[in-house]
Amino acid sequence: MSSWLDYTINGLIVGNVYALVAVGLALIFGVSRLINFAQGSIYLVGAYIGWVAVVRLHTPLPLTIIVVAVAAAMVGLIIERFGLRPLQNSVRIAPLLATIGISFVLDQLVMLTFSPNPRALPSQLPDVRFQLGGGTIGPLDLLIAGVGITSALLLFVFLRYTKLGWAVRATAQDRDAAMQMGVDVNRVNQAVFGIAAALGGVSGLLVGMYYNQIDTAMSLQATLKGVVAEVVGGAGNVPGAVIGSLLLGLVESYGVAVFGTSYRNLFAFLLLVVVLVLRPNGLFASARQAPPEPLTGTFIAPSRPVRIPRWALLVAAAAFAVLPFFPVSFYVLQTLINAWLLGMLALSLTLVAGTMGQVSLGHAALLAIGAYTSALLSLTLAVPVGLAVIGGGLMSAALGTLLISPSFRLRGHYVSIATLAIGEIVSLVILNWESVTRGPIGISGIPPLSLFGHDLISPSSVYWFSFAVMLVLALLQGRLLGSHLGRSFRAIRDDDIAARAYGLSLNRYKSLAFIFGGFAAGVSGGIAAHLYSYINHETFNTQQSILALTVVILGGLGNVVGAIVGSVALVGLPELFRIAAEYRILIYGIVLLLLVRFRPQGLLGTI
Repeated sequence: MSSWLDYTINGLIVGNVYALVAVGLALIFGVSRLINFAQGSIYLVGAYIGWVAVVRLHTPLPLTIIVVAVAAAMVGLIIERFGLRPLQNSVRIAPLLATIGISFVLDQLVMLTFSPNPRALPSQLPDVRFQLGGGTIGPLDLLIAGVGITSALLLFVFLRYTKLGWAVRATAQDRDAAMQMGVDVNRVNQAVFGIAAALGGVSGLLVGMYYNQIDTAMSLQATLKGVVAEVVGGAGNVPGAVIGSLLLGLVESYGVAVFGTSYRNLFAFLLLVVVLVLRPNGLFASARQAPPEPLTGTFIAPSRPVRIPRWALLVAAAAFAVLPFFPVSFYVLQTLINAWLLGMLALSLTLVAGTMGQVSLGHAALLAIGAYTSALLSLTLAVPVGLAVIGGGLMSAALGTLLISPSFRLRGHYVSIATLAIGEIVSLVILNWESVTRGPIGISGIPPLSLFGHDLISPSSVYWFSFAVMLVLALLQGRLLGSHLGRSFRAIRDDDIAARAYGLSLNRYKSLAFIFGGFAAGVSGGIAAHLYSYINHETFNTQQSILALTVVILGGLGNVVGAIVGSVALVGLPELFRIAAEYRILIYGIVLLLLVRFRPQGLLGTI
């Protein structure tokens, strides 16, 4: 019984930490209707500022908390003023993508400044435990609970009894009406981002002290947990975010007690998917709350797409095809092979997100399904590698569509959140299903690529194979988009209500888009598995999903040629400057920000 009380206390304490992140997300969503994916990066910044204050400056704990809160608030104000305010009149998807780019930039700046090595963050509190019934509680537990409760009370007083708090509530209720009544919505946005960032930064400090360690990879999980807690409670609902955070903490803690530590995150994302399916607006949202507007539909190019003559495309394809006949280094060929693999994933995503309007942030899960299927078929059943890769594509198309199908009834930000959660669930299932996937050990000794019984060992043969597969997939997708089916996809993207009024079955067409897209992604994952010869649950991660989305936006949403051009540009350009190799992710984040700000239709235009 005492152990269960300990798990309950632990769940509530962790839930308090999640609440600091989730409340900030809820405030921002309430005012701006925006899921701020940079919140976890501010959490990371707060943790490292706290480390500098504690370890280098030896500041007392109260001063450390104040320093972290103020510094994080300043970061939040800078993000709002220079990263998001210029996008106020842009399409609705632009701020969401901007926060993703900002998170890339902040994470990389922290890593480049402090190195990716974990660092110990002492708690500055006595290491003692007090008996509480059958369990125990420590000073740090009490501090976290105190900070959470105090923050909630101060926020309540701010929103209820101050003029700026009234302006925040008015803007959250009806932004246009608030502006007509003279509310300075820019000032409101600044206040909300400052408060949210301060809460996120303090949360990062407390988590670092709680686990006595911080590292540069902690921001993504913080964002995901905050988003889960906020959506479970009800997006934009501050009390709901608090309750959702406590519920999430308890679910994780009890899950660990029953199944083990490796299942902690799995229960969090399963809870999110269940809530999204059964009550998309959250457990504590008003029953009369209107459904969210779609993110796409307004993301249409303000200019015509760039039309490349067919002869130019044929010349470019021929030039790439004969490239290995020239004295080209292995490094150049390997770089282009990576570009062709990324191009297959980009073709998949540009169909789903650009043509269909389903902005997927968990597309790397389709890579993982294809890779594991192809690897297991060739290793355990001795299936020829060529057939195994096709089997990986088919499995990715079928299983991926089945997993994604609960999100078909969702709209707006919820589609992105659901696909992100499903991507994490796939990774965690791979980690824990040891009898099939071999768990954290991964799969090694995967046979090399082969065709008609001949192993593709030389770089040129692998190059030609991957290039040919990508070219075939691109031609098939171009043919598809020019058909009645492709026009139906774009009609649903542009206005799903009008498309449904014309008799189009939304779920059917969304399923078809994910089937075609899933096959391309699965084939890419299968080829990658045989090239790498070893894969595990971390090989295909969320960062690859974001990279694919950046490629798609760079080339132009829905643009087949643009997906390939974006892949070559985003993979090849950093390789041209080897000194910039460690800045690769930083470059990706900056490219995404510049595109969203100055060229949202991409290099070749949206189709």
